[in-house]
Amino acid sequence: MRGLVMVLMALDHSSGAFNAGRLFTDGAFVYSPGTPLPAAQFLTRWVTHLCAPTFVFLAGSSLALQVDRRASSGESAWAIDRDLLARGVVIAAFELWVSWFWMPPGRWLLQVLYAIGTSFVCMVPLRRLPTAALVGFAVAVLSLEEKITAVFGWGPPGATPLVASLLLVPGRRAALIVGYPLLPWLAIMLLGWAFGRLLVRRPDPRRTSRMLVLSGVALLAFFAVVRGVNGYGNMGLLREDATLVQWLHVSKYPPSLTFVALELGVMFLCLAAFVLAETRVSPRQGGLLTVLGRTPMFFYLVHIPCLHLAARWLKVESRLGLGWTYLGAAAVVALLYPLCRRYGRYKAAHPRGWTRYV
Repeated sequence: MRGLVMVLMALDHSSGAFNAGRLFTDGAFVYSPGTPLPAAQFLTRWVTHLCAPTFVFLAGSSLALQVDRRASSGESAWAIDRDLLARGVVIAAFELWVSWFWMPPGRWLLQVLYAIGTSFVCMVPLRRLPTAALVGFAVAVLSLEEKITAVFGWGPPGATPLVASLLLVPGRRAALIVGYPLLPWLAIMLLGWAFGRLLVRRPDPRRTSRMLVLSGVALLAFFAVVRGVNGYGNMGLLREDATLVQWLHVSKYPPSLTFVALELGVMFLCLAAFVLAETRVSPRQGGLLTVLGRTPMFFYLVHIPCLHLAARWLKVESRLGLGWTYLGAAAVVALLYPLCRRYGRYKAAHPRGWTRYV
């Protein structure tokens, strides 16, 4: 699943590097009502919305599995906390590397690595709480975020208080731009942690698949209701008509209830399909999605400079069409697949070295 979203992420970032018609209308403050949303451009952007929620959710699941394995081997709680804290700080600090390629000199962008890194730091104390309490907190944050931001943090990005931007709603202050505020993405990681705790008990794959299907269908039904009512839960990005594009035009910045329900619903159905497939066919260890899924941070940190340096070198930044966007994504995946495969083998051979941060 993680390998799949890495491929989709490459498509989105290829679009950012090459695509002259790229749409960026995923929030109330970056969309003007009535703006045309060409279907091909919109769906190219929309399909990549699956990436961030899946990446954060599965980071929580992986963390739960790792903590359980290390605790079961006799490792102390302090050692686990220390490693988790260090990993969180390093992951968040990688935003400096990403900003170097994406932003003008002197500007810094906090995106998904900031959200994951700071969420890891928060998990140091939170992992000690009962799973049910963490799920309840996550649901409360996602359900009430629209109300909370309306009271404390909602405003034009340039006027949003820095603390509100870091925690609740995207914003910018001087050289700092926050795209992924902590709280809603921490909530998604907590849901992933709960799923990981379920996997610790090694449930029957078919039972897990049924649970995922039911959860996915329930979330998609919830999305349909809230999007249909077209009021609270859409973070101000309302439907303008009944077309498919408008139904799918949900707020990622910040994530609305409809965004989270739609993307997690789709993710659960995809996970169910992968779980069922694994009961019949063992995945190839050298397969593309398996390799990328085991080396997501390495792929993330390398593919961004590959795409943007290529666009600058060819002098085609944001000047080409959708065909070149898809070609660029395919090319960077093909280029990095053998590198990720070699790095994955090295990482497996050195699990306690620097590779645990990348």
